[in-house]
Amino acid sequence: MATNATIELALDRVDWCALAERQDVLPRVYTPGEVVMPEAGFMRGHGTFVEDENIKASVAGVIEKVNKLISVRPLKSRYVGEIGDVVVARVIEVQQKRWRVDTNSRLDSILLLSSVNLPGGELRRRSAEDEQMMRRYLDEGDLISAEVQNIFEEGTLSLYTRSLKYGKLSQGVLVKVFPALVKRRKMHFHNLPCGASVILGNNGYIWISPPKAQEQEGGEGGFAQNLGEAVPRNEREVIARLRNCILALAKCKLMLYDTSIQYAYDESLKYEAHELLQQNVIYDIGEQTQARLRDGDE
Repeated sequence: MATNATIELALDRVDWCALAERQDVLPRVYTPGEVVMPEAGFMRGHGTFVEDENIKASVAGVIEKVNKLISVRPLKSRYVGEIGDVVVARVIEVQQKRWRVDTNSRLDSILLLSSVNLPGGELRRRSAEDEQMMRRYLDEGDLISAEVQNIFEEGTLSLYTRSLKYGKLSQGVLVKVFPALVKRRKMHFHNLPCGASVILGNNGYIWISPPKAQEQEGGEGGFAQNLGEAVPRNEREVIARLRNCILALAKCKLMLYDTSIQYAYDESLKYEAHELLQQNVIYDIGEQTQARLRDGDE
């Protein structure tokens, strides 16, 4: 039985011009195990190792040289958090007085019991009873929105959800993209005109959900869920279209923020939602969105 298969190389998913110091010269890419240069007179940095008196690349990437320090910057890497980042994360384990969560970073992150709002927004010290009820607040598999409060020495992120705009996420769709594509802005919570709410996590996790009324945000200390409510078909179609638009922008290596996502949604209305998965449609939406962004900048 004959089948058609599309094979994509990692090299084709990288914006080479963004990596190059000079836009007219593409950078040299080193593959793992390839000799970068002799060890004599140089120090090895991140992304390298020494073998047979040669500095070799341990990741696929481009070389960076600072005086005598040689490192290889990977083409793609995990999320590196900064204090104040908005993230969307998934709870993977309930531990003593803390939750271990996945934030798409190199190490699992930590959400302390003292860093969450209690149901009803109570302000008091956490007791042994609160510790016993941790699974009623957040259980394994739950999705949350949070903010990076601190970064420990080994690189572990400490999160907090003390603001009522953070907390457990209920009905919606999670989209995963490359973290560098999410543009850092003051606001990462958006109610888009197309009829959906979007949380653009700096860690590359994007949450799309039905639009929220202002009075629904918080109220239960960030633990309220509406899983019993049926989402209308028209809102589900908007969410599905928005998801495909975000993946199309990521495929075209365009920065993701509220304006670019709304432009992509507008350009996608001439297609059916399922057609947005086709390669030619993806590139058409990317080109039209980029043109509108360029016109807006001018």
